Amino acid sequence: MAASRLLHNAFCDAFGIEVPIFLAGMGVGGRATPPALVAAVSQAGGCGVLGCSALSPEETRRRIREVRTLTERPFGVDLLLPARIADAPPTRSRVRDEIRRRYPAHAAFVQELIRRYGLPDAKPADETVVDIDYAKSVLEVVFEERVPMFAAGLGDPEFLLPRARAQGMKLIGLSGSVRNAVRQRKSGVDAIVAQGTEAGGHTGTVASLPLIPQVVDAVGPTPVIAAGGIADGRGIVAALALGAQAVWIGTAFLVADECALFDSCKDQIVASDSEAFRVSKVWTGKTVRAFHGEIAQAWADSGLPTLETPHQRILMEDFLAAALAAGRHDLFYNIAGQAGGLVRARRPARDIMAELVDGAVEQLQRLRHEFAAALA
Repeated sequence: MAASRLLHNAFCDAFGIEVPIFLAGMGVGGRATPPALVAAVSQAGGCGVLGCSALSPEETRRRIREVRTLTERPFGVDLLLPARIADAPPTRSRVRDEIRRRYPAHAAFVQELIRRYGLPDAKPADETVVDIDYAKSVLEVVFEERVPMFAAGLGDPEFLLPRARAQGMKLIGLSGSVRNAVRQRKSGVDAIVAQGTEAGGHTGTVASLPLIPQVVDAVGPTPVIAAGGIADGRGIVAALALGAQAVWIGTAFLVADECALFDSCKDQIVASDSEAFRVSKVWTGKTVRAFHGEIAQAWADSGLPTLETPHQRILMEDFLAAALAAGRHDLFYNIAGQAGGLVRARRPARDIMAELVDGAVEQLQRLRHEFAAALA
């Protein structure tokens, strides 16, 4: 029997996949989960998820259609549905004007960083401000393209339920606390991602080991997908033992050949231990776990409080545009979780998937062998 069949469960049948492994729908300007990576994970039996936050509706549609040219298997889209966002003007240019007027020290600090590293004065051409109205415009594309699964990386997808049910779309909510997980269950989602603080990206404060079983107990019979700190077969089996039905893995796939993350970012992950990935609000104004590099340290040393989103996000995206224009990928923000300490090689996504599946089955067989007498 193939290893994938040994890992197959009833949850897989409900989502039309072979193994209970999801590629987390990560952002980073669309670089973390490009169509090639999403399709590769789906082709290998899991469920690839496009991270489309901050992408235009047109680019989101293009990527969805590209995935479909690469695989006929199920995949999903992940977006942020921000429930709380600071009052802000509707365009980036006007937000910048407001930052200069209301927060001159922050604007001056970023300009000083740009001068310090000899970067050009470059800014994103797109005027989009990521808010709930923006998210709704992208959601229209997701529905029009009849994507099989949608995940709300932030926020509550309850308002999507009637339309999703009408076209057979699966809805997934992400939660970093029991309280939020219960809210997601009440909204009627098909599954809930319980994301421990070890995870990369926007994360809460509770670690995976205590969070996952508490969420399982609180939201049953709604299936739970475990996230945070999982990067090998041992982590998958541990999550299943805690009561999860599947796993949501991001960091392990950031170093995949198909991932469009910069080589310097991939090398940072491979070379770093878990302590290198820390939580801060520097990059978006919300708590984000990422590699703690020079820019994050410079903010910490400045003593300036971070702004709320979208002000902080737009402030830093201007800096990142300048770094990108100069080819200074080493200054880019590298969102990744503490599982980066387990990642030690760059390789194709199919090899990562194969090792995850084989590793999980090996651990299941080891446990069965070691406890055979007790099980008998």
